[in-house]
Amino acid sequence: MITTERLAMKSRDELHQELRQTILFLPGVTERQNAGIHEDAFFVGRTMFMHIHGRGHCDIRLSKSDQEQVLAQGKARPHRWAPEAGYVTFIVEDEEDLKAAMDLIRMSHQYFAGKQSTPQTEHQ
Repeated sequence: MITTERLAMKSRDELHQELRQTILFLPGVTERQNAGIHEDAFFVGRTMFMHIHGRGHCDIRLSKSDQEQVLAQGKARPHRWAPEAGYVTFIVEDEEDLKAAMDLIRMSHQYFAGKQSTPQTEHQ
């Protein structure tokens, strides 16, 4: 027997697309697919603030203090290859994870969007 709850669950592809679209809705965010080893890389200005491997494997770059806090609270896992750069890893497997991931992604976006320098004018 299939329950209503089961019918409402989104596939991993649907979650991935919702995650991408929500990230792209953040101010000033651009996406570069296949940027280096990353399938979907997201930038604010010239800074990559997060990327996704596969379907839902999010590597999110935070300030060092935010990274320490998030890891201490168990909200993400340490990144395997670049923890010194502030990265944490979060796996999105269901809609509840999607909300938690977006909390971390917004934290990252705010930090890196705030670090962007003011636009320079062209010299003639």
